[in-house]
Amino acid sequence: MLVRDVGEFGLIDRLRSIIEKEDPSVLVGIGDDGAVVHYERPVVMTTDALVEGIHFREDWIDYQSTGYKSLVASISDVAAMGARPRHALVTLAVPKDGTIEPILEIYRGMKEACDAYSLSVVGGDVVSTDGPLMLSIALTGELIGDRPLKRCGAKVGDQVFITGDIGGAGAYVHMMSHDKMGVLAPQDAVLLSDRHRRPTAQVEAAEILATQVICTSANDISDGLGSELHEIATASGVHLAIMEDRLPIPPGVRHYARLAGVHARDFALFGGEDYQLVGTVARNSAGPFLALMQARGIRVTLIGRVEDGDPGVDLLTQSGREIIHKKGFDHFGGQS
Repeated sequence: MLVRDVGEFGLIDRLRSIIEKEDPSVLVGIGDDGAVVHYERPVVMTTDALVEGIHFREDWIDYQSTGYKSLVASISDVAAMGARPRHALVTLAVPKDGTIEPILEIYRGMKEACDAYSLSVVGGDVVSTDGPLMLSIALTGELIGDRPLKRCGAKVGDQVFITGDIGGAGAYVHMMSHDKMGVLAPQDAVLLSDRHRRPTAQVEAAEILATQVICTSANDISDGLGSELHEIATASGVHLAIMEDRLPIPPGVRHYARLAGVHARDFALFGGEDYQLVGTVARNSAGPFLALMQARGIRVTLIGRVEDGDPGVDLLTQSGREIIHKKGFDHFGGQS
């Protein structure tokens, strides 16, 4: 069925039936001129947009996973600020001659994310377009601790940490764009696909960072670890030294990199869309911090240190020290 056959309001009714849920903090939800919500704590706000053909492709990721991932990307932003996700507004620009099923699938994926992260979609907008399908997410989060986590604040002597593992999503994009799906063992291909299609926002880790007063800076890894490290270094006015052998790269990424003839570290540093957290903790807090995360079942790796010097990032390798350039996804220049 085509979108034009059901019309704007028919489409909204179908989307509402998928996404609406009971939420006592929502005083007025979908269906009025605006949503009315209640908060007890300071609010973090973020927004993100995705365009088909640029941020997602039907042959690389199914529409339901696109919906799920679109919310996770914004949830990761508020987690990096030390907040829990609360409410979202979703705007869709839908091709006039498009079919309705991809839109419904996107919302089914969003429903999965809402259930997984205790989030409510409370409204939005639907418009037609002569261009590709576009989604815009506006999302709010409620601060967990007494202060937001920010990119600034790293101090000389602090330890650099990262949650989870990195490089899987970047390796998947490389694999698909170079038509190399068949070179990997099935379990490795599944790992790369899952990292790209179904990332996990680090909300539980953010709760610990926000309440323990041990985190001096934080950032989420969306454009690539190298880019996010530079943002911390610049905001904090410090230099970061990262140990190559400490980068948490999963075996599947290393297997693919070897078969593809590329460096696994490039996927870790510049691949992006990992949605892990990177940041700094005071040196004397690093041990208790690791123990606390381990007790909660959260993987964390110390990957480097904060040094005095001009803002920048170096990679410490077996052969010496290399500059990590500020490369990552740039909306106006692709990989920069």
